[in-house]
Amino acid sequence: MTDKTFIDTCKDIVREYVDEHLDKSDKKTDYDVYMVWYCKTLQNWKSLISTTINDGMYYELTLNGDKNEIYLDVYKKFENRVIKL
Repeated sequence: MTDKTFIDTCKDIVREYVDEHLDKSDKKTDYDVYMVWYCKTLQNWKSLISTTINDGMYYELTLNGDKNEIYLDVYKKFENRVIKL
């Protein structure tokens, strides 16, 4: 799998997930899906993806190259603190 194929596939998966989980009573929202970060280690890939929807959600996708499967983890950011050391 190439970088571009992985990125495009992940963005498509997230868009499909978001569309399935938007409140059906809300007006249809236009939004962008963008890659925050990704890396490849051996045959495995990992990415962090977000959208322009202001909902605090982010998405982690991991490609298991041995099984040719992508795992989707969905998170909501509750807080961001600075911890001084």
